[in-house]
Amino acid sequence: MDLRKIKKLIELLEESNLTEIEIVEGEESVRLIRAPQVAAVPVAAAVPLIEQPPVAAAAAVDTPSADAGEEALPEGELVLAPMVGTFYGASSPEAEPFVSMGQTVGVGDTLCIIEAMKMFNQIEADVSGTIVAILAENGQPVEYDQPLFVIR
Repeated sequence: MDLRKIKKLIELLEESNLTEIEIVEGEESVRLIRAPQVAAVPVAAAVPLIEQPPVAAAAAVDTPSADAGEEALPEGELVLAPMVGTFYGASSPEAEPFVSMGQTVGVGDTLCIIEAMKMFNQIEADVSGTIVAILAENGQPVEYDQPLFVIR
C-alpha cells in the first residue's frame, strides 16, 4: 500500500471520532487503532507522588508559565498533567470553572479538561481535599507531568 494513503488514513483517524480504521486492498491490509487517552489519568497522576520533591523543583525552574513569585508549591497532593495538550478550566468559555480556589473536591470530581489532538480529556481528582493552588492558566499549553493543581 502506498505510504501517502497510509498518512491520509492517519489524518482521517485523527480528525474523526473513530477509534479504528481498517482498509483491505487485495492481499494488503492496514489497520489503525487509536488508544484511549483517558484511561491513563489515574496511573500517571499516582506515579509521581512518590517523587514529589524532584517534580516540584523541576516545575518551578523549567516551566515558563509559572508565576515569577511562585518559588515553592503549597503543601498537598499534586495533580499532574497526564498528557501534553491545552488546559481548560471550564467546559466552554461561558461556563463556570470546574473548580476554584478553596473548593472541596472528592475522588472522581472533574478538575479540568486537557485538549490533545482534538480530543477533550477530563482530568479527575484522585484524592479528596481542598483546592489550594491552580497552577495552569485557561487556554495555555501544558506539558506531560506538569503540576496543574495542589489538593490538601
